[in-house]
Amino acid sequence: MAWQDRTTFDTIFELYGLTENQVKKKMRTLLKKSSFKLWRKRVQGKATKHKKKLTHKVIRFQGPW
Repeated sequence: MAWQDRTTFDTIFELYGLTENQVKKKMRTLLKKSSFKLWRKRVQGKATKHKKKLTHKVIRFQGPW
């Protein structure tokens, strides 16, 4: 879920109880160093990863199923 741009950290917290910092730590351990750097660069400051910064309302979670 963290890899997807449109899934907010708030949604991850609501579903799994993981804070933004915990997600970042988890991603750091799960991804290769170069992949983690690319992910952080892409996610950092992105409005779609933070509900408070969104200009549109998220009406449902789109899972992988």
